Amino acid sequence: QVQLVESGGGLVQAGGSLRLSCAASERTFSSGVMGWFRQCPGREREFVAGINWAIDSTDYGDSVKGRFTISRDSAKNTLYLQMNSLKPEDTAVYYCAWKPTYGIIYSYTAYDSWGQGTLVAVSS
Repeated sequence: QVQLVESGGGLVQAGGSLRLSCAASERTFSSGVMGWFRQCPGREREFVAGINWAIDSTDYGDSVKGRFTISRDSAKNTLYLQMNSLKPEDTAVYYCAWKPTYGIIYSYTAYDSWGQGTLVAVSS
């Protein structure tokens, strides 16, 4: 497994922006998919965005399309999530995750490695 460490969460007002980062412990991302998920208490982990590392193709959950952008810096082995126009319903713990095979999958069960999570709280 790969060690992933998220950062960048915090408290922000509705309409504001945050950028999350996810640093990987080793250079293992010549292929595979990295993704962002989020989870609220009592709810299942929800797909937010994913990126095919090798070809830089992306996909987004319907609730964040047009507001969030996933990107990666291969030289730094770091994944990002730029979140704009934040809404109170975006409040959750955000996790980055990795799976070694090509193809973005929305189910969290397909991912092998997970970070510890970072809390994003959006006030109205």
